[in-house]
Amino acid sequence: MEYSTLQGKIIIPEYGRNVQSMVEYALTLTDKQERERCVEAIMQTMCNLFPYLRDEAQRHKMYDHLAIMSGFRLDIDFPYDRPEPDEMRYHPEHLPYNETPVKMRQYGRIVELMIASAIEEQDLSRKHELIVRIANRMKRNYLIWNKDDVEDESIVADIKRLSDDKLSCDFPEFAIAKKKTLLGQQETQKKEQKKGRKK
Repeated sequence: MEYSTLQGKIIIPEYGRNVQSMVEYALTLTDKQERERCVEAIMQTMCNLFPYLRDEAQRHKMYDHLAIMSGFRLDIDFPYDRPEPDEMRYHPEHLPYNETPVKMRQYGRIVELMIASAIEEQDLSRKHELIVRIANRMKRNYLIWNKDDVEDESIVADIKRLSDDKLSCDFPEFAIAKKKTLLGQQETQKKEQKKGRKK
């Protein structure tokens, strides 16, 4: 018995070693008609593994996969444009990563963006509503990532610090939700997400 680790690399693992071996066998066939018949049998096997590929619109993907598995050496009459090796070597551009430091990591970058948005808000009632939401978000983030409780006064002080004293919590409607309420919302959201996945 030969261990699979001693055998060649599987080029597209989703199809498995058997399909890879069938493609390698097809490459050894010298008669083109026989090779075409062999490829049809391979295509049927691939369709059995992935039934959605039976769709005519998806069929060109199987031919692309065959070409890739054969190292682009399979000599058959492709019904679609034959893929070129250079096309497969394309790598997407590197996405720039935001490396600006977060002032208070326990709250995260999104809270900083929310505070910047609240500073820009002109409507006073809307600004107050945003400050309350930011305070609740900050407390919730803190409680999620820390075992210790956090005092509401500490959240108020952090809002002033993060906003460079541009936001104030001194208005009648300001109130931060209790720990149980904030973490209860999180549990409710988790349950709803689980229900959504089951559907």
